[in-house]
Amino acid sequence: MLGILVVWLVTSVSLFIISKVPFIGVEIVSFEKAMISAAVFGILNAILGGILRFLALPFNFLTLGLVFFLINAFIFGLAAKLVEGFRLKNGIASAILGALALSILNSLIFRIL
Repeated sequence: MLGILVVWLVTSVSLFIISKVPFIGVEIVSFEKAMISAAVFGILNAILGGILRFLALPFNFLTLGLVFFLINAFIFGLAAKLVEGFRLKNGIASAILGALALSILNSLIFRIL
């Protein structure tokens, strides 16, 4: 249980940091919205992400992992649609950059921890 809370908090901090970088195009109005967004992203990633990754497994081999990255961008964009106060300025480009930045920043923070 503690692990889930740590992942949620790290993802919330990462999302909030990403929203402060202007060229990515992700807007989150407050840290509370970042926490809600991280929870929604995690739930969508656990449920919908697992199903989509399983269905796209053959295409993942052909594209050398690109499909998994696009699934993460799709889930990132879907979380932005579902949470009020979490907005993507440039549509799919912001979703792709945001998903990439989130994975890099989460990895760096977890290495530090």
